[in-house]
Amino acid sequence: MFMYHYNTIACAYPLKLSAGSRTGNSNNAKVKVDIPITVVPGKNTIDLLSLTVGLQNYGAFFDLSGAGITGPVKLNGLSNGSSIDLSSQQWTYQVGLKGEDSGLPSGSSSEWVSQPALPKNQPLIWYKTNFDAPTGNDPVALDFMGMGKGEAWINGQSIGRYWPAYIASNSGCTDSCDYRGPYSANKCRKNCGKPSQQLYHVPRSWLKPSGNILVLFEEMGGDPTQLAFATRKMGSLCSHVSDSHPLPMDMWGLDSKTRRASNPTLSLSCPSPNQVISSIKFASFGTPLGTCGSFSHGRCSSAKAHSIVQKVCVGSTSCSIDVSTKTLGDPCKGVKKSLAVEVSCA
Repeated sequence: MFMYHYNTIACAYPLKLSAGSRTGNSNNAKVKVDIPITVVPGKNTIDLLSLTVGLQNYGAFFDLSGAGITGPVKLNGLSNGSSIDLSSQQWTYQVGLKGEDSGLPSGSSSEWVSQPALPKNQPLIWYKTNFDAPTGNDPVALDFMGMGKGEAWINGQSIGRYWPAYIASNSGCTDSCDYRGPYSANKCRKNCGKPSQQLYHVPRSWLKPSGNILVLFEEMGGDPTQLAFATRKMGSLCSHVSDSHPLPMDMWGLDSKTRRASNPTLSLSCPSPNQVISSIKFASFGTPLGTCGSFSHGRCSSAKAHSIVQKVCVGSTSCSIDVSTKTLGDPCKGVKKSLAVEVSCA
């Protein structure tokens, strides 16, 4: 369940006027851009901003594919009908953005300018606002619907790049899902016609009760007044671990004799330090079926699994249980078994 908290962004720092942009993808990697421009008598400056999200990492000679602006860069439509190839002109090259060097992501730069009307749907623009943290201890996310593509910082910490304007294809999704058989990228497609990601996690440890600073660098253009913070209430906490599961990572450094005598571990931990496990909704050791929220008993299930989990976990912030027949009994000898648990935290 999500609860939304809205904050209005009141300040903006616009960059130079953008003449236009174009976006490519894996199916159309080499993009030709024709952008109308206006020049003035005397000296003119052309700035080209190139951003690449994800690089090709497979296929023949993928390391020679290149990225960014490969040219040529031409100025067309001169009065005599000719064009000028600017590729061989002297260009300067800069990694990153001037706004980053000026400290705009921290929100403390003196270059921020307050404007009475908030610019919307303008590319290459910085936004800044102050906000209070959502109350409580529930996990927090930032909903970017309404924005185009860019990067966000909270109190100087980057929460990553966002791109909700990139919408998945409307076709290819299916209600059923079966990964068996040869690999295919078309199997088990979900969320057709939706962004690949809309909510971005904001660690609670980054937030102050009040006076937090949100900074955005928007590349394509969007409406920051549609941004919203969402908190998620955890209804259930689940884990499903088999008796053949690898040991916990903190045991990998033990000697071989100790590792052979150890068992996989099912661990549960409430999301908030002031919460405890209040009840056991489901516990089965054997051949449990289903997923979190819809677990069910399989053809064999240990009669004492529920009572053991209840004794170890209820009343604790976190708990761990050995997934073994020694701890939970053996309801069906010679069969690979697993422990599935669903609990509530309060």
